Amino acid sequence: MRRDFLKLCGMAGLGLACPIGPRSYSLEAQNRNEAPPYDGPYYIVFNASGGWDTTYLMDPKGVGDINRLFKVGDILTKGNHKFAPIAKHIQGGMSNESFFGEFGNELFTLNGLDYSVNNHSPGARYMATGKLDSLAYPTFAALVAACKGPTCPLSFLTFGNYSATGNIVAMSRVPYLPSLQKIANADAIEGNPKSPYHDDFALNRIEKALREQRETRLTMPLLPRQERAESMLYAAQINSKAMQRVTRHIPSTIPKERLAQQAEIALASFKAGVCVSANLSIGQFDSHVNNDQDQMKLLPELLAGIAYVMRRAEALKIRDKLVVIIQSEMGRTPTYNKQNGKDHWSIGSIMFLGPRIKGNRVIGATDEKQFHVPLNPKTLSIDKAKGIRIRPEHIHEALRQYAGIADHGFSRKFPLGLPENEKLQGFWG
Repeated sequence: MRRDFLKLCGMAGLGLACPIGPRSYSLEAQNRNEAPPYDGPYYIVFNASGGWDTTYLMDPKGVGDINRLFKVGDILTKGNHKFAPIAKHIQGGMSNESFFGEFGNELFTLNGLDYSVNNHSPGARYMATGKLDSLAYPTFAALVAACKGPTCPLSFLTFGNYSATGNIVAMSRVPYLPSLQKIANADAIEGNPKSPYHDDFALNRIEKALREQRETRLTMPLLPRQERAESMLYAAQINSKAMQRVTRHIPSTIPKERLAQQAEIALASFKAGVCVSANLSIGQFDSHVNNDQDQMKLLPELLAGIAYVMRRAEALKIRDKLVVIIQSEMGRTPTYNKQNGKDHWSIGSIMFLGPRIKGNRVIGATDEKQFHVPLNPKTLSIDKAKGIRIRPEHIHEALRQYAGIADHGFSRKFPLGLPENEKLQGFWG
């Protein structure tokens, strides 16, 4: 049984020790010999993998043949947000009209983000880590997990896209809800809690023996490999019981949509207190052929996935602790190619939702030809003369400040190198 669970641990990247949680629950959990829960905030990064067309979402143009489905006079607004009218062009998912209508008041958008490159791999890495010229840096999702809950059983969940950890936290991959069920109930046959491998009295004896053995061995000199193996065995027992908290939050019906499936795994793990961050992803945005057709299929799917997360988080009563980042590794060109597609473009946008993020705001811009417009980092206003180009490292520095991890040892280990006068002031409102 322990061997099987350790095998699952290896597959999922489970943590190896007991995190520190709220004192009251921590004592209760310790009495039950299980890891206490992480209580938020929780971080979700949505990745539109392949390069989204921002002019069909939050940065519409309608001039110069940049968009063929609407004209400049058709552009819609919700508060301070401007967005492309797409409701009549989509076949499913969620339209811009519905998305901004529901979430515009809490949505924060930055336009004119300079990706600096227009290739997928470096672009995805740059957006995920804030560092273009290094393969060693962790993604923000991994970094915040390492800083806030490195020993949570599923501290950093990822479902694709660039997911480097910098070797500071375990990467967990749980592709399907049935897989989560099996991991959550590793002490039962095929994850069925009604079919345990051992009765409770036997498990209690095993736990007591492991605890006593560990306490004894801690006083003895051990070889590093032996010490690590014994720590893994003991942690497997602790995390096994902690993971059982996930079971009650796994839905009985599996949703059909791919982002909703990822979301259910992440949200159940958040609610159970065994996860800090999740990297959600959908692909196929690389619309070199028939751009409008592809983007009208994928953008509504992305927006529907975000809405699903927000509504489910509300139902689970964790929405007030949920931080959402919505991004892609590049944009699409302002011109169409001969196949009615759009190629790679190094200018785009990013959006945010969450506690302490002031909504109904849009900063930054692109001009009528979809080129970046410089931004004043102190006032966050357009400043063509003295402004700077906002790049991913500016965003990541702001995210580190927002999460309260800018001075953490792990953040200092992976510096972004921004000069003080380029740090964005009052970015979160």
